[in-house]
Amino acid sequence: MPRSDAFMTSLQEWIAIFMRRSMRGLILFAKDNGLSVVQIHALSRIHYKGYHGIANLGDELGMTSAAASQLLDRLVRQGLLERTEDPNDRRLKLITLTPKGKRTLLEGLRAREVWWDDLARVMTPAEQEQADAALRLLIERARQLEHAPEPESPAK
Repeated sequence: MPRSDAFMTSLQEWIAIFMRRSMRGLILFAKDNGLSVVQIHALSRIHYKGYHGIANLGDELGMTSAAASQLLDRLVRQGLLERTEDPNDRRLKLITLTPKGKRTLLEGLRAREVWWDDLARVMTPAEQEQADAALRLLIERARQLEHAPEPESPAK
């Protein structure tokens, strides 16, 4: 089925607004708390995935092991992370969020989402219902793509 140019334009516009508004809240939160967006991203990755070793985290964040180590050192000094030895391999470090780190991450995520309340307030119940139905359809179709085989890349 061919894609609709109107649908693609609307989707791109929504994504741009969503990302701009979400990142604005996160950037302001990070600035107010003396953190960088990369530090918030690191806290998020560690919270959701856990890490055994600095190199793994560096790969995930797209930085060298040395840069990741410096980033982690700052977060440890700020009391947001803790490094301990991996009990199964003493050469590796377990990297976990402290209670302060978890609290900070959750506050940052909430700051990213706060504008959603404003959006809901300016929508009528009927508009919210219509948007909910459209979003549920997008979620369902996107989940189908997650389980579909990857398309072959075109030959060069």
